[in-house]
Amino acid sequence: MQFDIITIFPEIFNSYFNESILKIAQEKKKIEIKVHNLRDYTLDKHKNTDDTPYGGGPGMIMQVEPIDRAIRWITKNSKDKKNTKVIALDPGGKMFTQKVATKYAQDLDRIILLCGRYEGFDARVYKLVDERLSIGEYVLSGGELPAMVVTEAVTRLLPGVLGHEHSTLEESYSMGLDYIEYPQYTRPEDYKGDKVPKILLSGDHGKIKEWRQKHRKKG
Repeated sequence: MQFDIITIFPEIFNSYFNESILKIAQEKKKIEIKVHNLRDYTLDKHKNTDDTPYGGGPGMIMQVEPIDRAIRWITKNSKDKKNTKVIALDPGGKMFTQKVATKYAQDLDRIILLCGRYEGFDARVYKLVDERLSIGEYVLSGGELPAMVVTEAVTRLLPGVLGHEHSTLEESYSMGLDYIEYPQYTRPEDYKGDKVPKILLSGDHGKIKEWRQKHRKKG
């Protein structure tokens, strides 16, 4: 799986993408991440990517031209565009869920993530993308954090990324669309009189599974 991220703040990603699961996934050649500086696709000497809105209004709007140039350059060598999706990270987009992440992991070979900033995109940008995607009903300064969320959520679902073949099956959202959890414990067995349930110390995996099923709850 290849992730291409278009942003005006490329250095934001350096630390996060070079730690933990995403670092290991890249080292194992399960994913490739390329971060593209949108300013490299501008034509003016000041490298502007935004301008004032026609008709007036507060703030600045991200221009369509550099975004169009970036997407065309990134996709020019795509062998199969059916397995590539261009996504604008946008608060007005559809909600990103585990179901969406699973579909991306199963169906796509390449995801291009467009990070917004300021007061949003020129409306013509939406004609250049396949989807608009939101990670929640709240306001962020830009699409960089959502790009990290999408990249990690999809990467975790790719075969061979996590250490245990059943790891993703037992995670909170994998059993359905609702958040599902059961109590979990680690050392010490007794902390200030609050003890780990004996069944979890028994080594009887069948009974432990039954206990976990019994104590599952939806959020």
